[in-house]
Amino acid sequence: MPEGHTVHRIAQLFTELFAGQVLVASSPQGRFSEGAALISATTLLTSQAIGKQLFLGFEADRCVRVHLGIYGAWDVISRSGELTRAGSPDTVSLGAPRVRRRIGETETSISSDVAFPPPPVGQVRLRLETSDTVADLRGPTACELITPEGREVIEARLGPDPMHDRGKKSGAIFAQRLARTSRPIGLVLMDQGVVSGIGNVYRAEILFRHRLDPYLSANSLDAELVHRLWKDWGVLLARGVQTGVMMTRDDLDAKGKALALEERGERYFVYGRQGQPCRVCRTPIVMAMMATRKLYFCPQCQTSIGRSS
Repeated sequence: MPEGHTVHRIAQLFTELFAGQVLVASSPQGRFSEGAALISATTLLTSQAIGKQLFLGFEADRCVRVHLGIYGAWDVISRSGELTRAGSPDTVSLGAPRVRRRIGETETSISSDVAFPPPPVGQVRLRLETSDTVADLRGPTACELITPEGREVIEARLGPDPMHDRGKKSGAIFAQRLARTSRPIGLVLMDQGVVSGIGNVYRAEILFRHRLDPYLSANSLDAELVHRLWKDWGVLLARGVQTGVMMTRDDLDAKGKALALEERGERYFVYGRQGQPCRVCRTPIVMAMMATRKLYFCPQCQTSIGRSS
């Protein structure tokens, strides 16, 4: 499932490509035909991410909310092959004469010689189009047209996002919501009503980075640890937006970082490493199920140090 950094990158890319432009919208699949008709031939004013939610604001107070869920992705296709990489001011060539760039849980670029604009491929829920760029949405959990009031209701249900909700207040909200629940911290970090954007990978890695027992009650954590968790999530989210990958290891030299950028398995301390030795203590990493999702942790390193006295 795409986590928060991916959705922020999509929001940034759409700002770079589409903001201030009149878009042609359609729903080749047919499931969003009415919504697409209402935003077609109008200007995209804003593109914003909050956690895993993408909000595209159009004229006439119309907003499209997209949640990619587990299977959703955007294909962004450029006539020229030139795209501005989200999270960077640099414009880079991703292939010529044109590139199809998929943005979802992972990002890939595939060169193509098909005439522009290419016909929709597969079940495209929403197509956004200008004279030189097309964005196709496939497989989202949600794609809906909402009012400003509807957006306010959705935002009110979301936990803070360190890239959207800046300042001390957001960290305080995070702390308050942890203090209100006795559920395991390994479960609470995945609750988008407590904190926005953390998915299965970031959950496992944040817990390990703080040597935190995933089964500890959230309201048992002391204030200093909660503060460190919030700050660390902000650091990892910003890093993910910049690099496009979930790089959670801080124990790598320059060569190791370069390798990790190429090989996904080298980016993590515990995620996906069941049975492999912990990178710190060499104890085999454990995988357990928590609320139907796989949880990875080190049973030696992740002790109950976070429990308040």
